[in-house]
Amino acid sequence: MDLSQPHPPAELFSVCESGGWDARVARPVLRTPGEVQCDETIADLRSRLREAAIRAADLHGKLDAIATVTANLYYENLELKKKASVQGQRRIAALPASGPWLE
Repeated sequence: MDLSQPHPPAELFSVCESGGWDARVARPVLRTPGEVQCDETIADLRSRLREAAIRAADLHGKLDAIATVTANLYYENLELKKKASVQGQRRIAALPASGPWLE
């Protein structure tokens, strides 16, 4: 390798194209127990982050649905109040929980 060149030679970068470092190294690089523990912690945190992101997306979808239903009910309620006031009624009576309309 010629150190007088300003940039590293292209053969250094060909490792990634030819199958990665494992193809060039005869035996795996030994790692310390601390490095292994750190990698395991990172993998666990990534997994938990992925699960949290999925749950957050699901909850966001549910929140959007609830907001849509609430807005629709609000505007429907406004229209019913307008309709009742035009007919001369000032009160809207709540129907009892049981009755013939439920059958």
